[in-house]
Amino acid sequence: MTTTRQLGAALKALLVLTVLCGVLYPAAILAVGLVVPDRANGQPVVVGGREVGSALLGQPPSGPEWFQGRPSASDSSGDVSGGSNYGPSNPDLAADVAEREKALRAANPDAPQQIPADALTTSASGLDPDVSPEYARWQVARVAAARGLEQTRVLRLVDQHVREAPLGFLGQDRVNVLELNVALAGLTRG
Repeated sequence: MTTTRQLGAALKALLVLTVLCGVLYPAAILAVGLVVPDRANGQPVVVGGREVGSALLGQPPSGPEWFQGRPSASDSSGDVSGGSNYGPSNPDLAADVAEREKALRAANPDAPQQIPADALTTSASGLDPDVSPEYARWQVARVAAARGLEQTRVLRLVDQHVREAPLGFLGQDRVNVLELNVALAGLTRG
């Protein structure tokens, strides 16, 4: 008789927890998501009525006239997320960094000598949508030359897109590459 009561209590607990955790909690989270649609829908970036990407996901590089995001171990594929997991003493990491440095110097001959770290190392997720303000500024000479724009105009655009760390100390200042490139597309020569 005691085993039957325990089994009945366990089944009731299972039913209650299933309703709470499997129905009510997801419904509440969905309701919050519908109230804050930008966050729930992946923060789509829309230009001219057409979705061009998500402000939450890094985009693969597409040419010298655009700002580039961080290198991605997953080629900025939303299907796979993850870094290389190379430790600082791994020779493969050193080789990857050296290869990236060589490619960056070739593609950005007029850039400052010091390359920001986020230009050389992949992110933990491989999908970072942001770069450091230093890396965005480092790319200004290449982007301005490729677009026939004055560097000061492009630099001013970068500075306008710097988002400060929340509360001034949580995380780092950053620049969303997709949003910067959308604004860059709106710049005209002259």
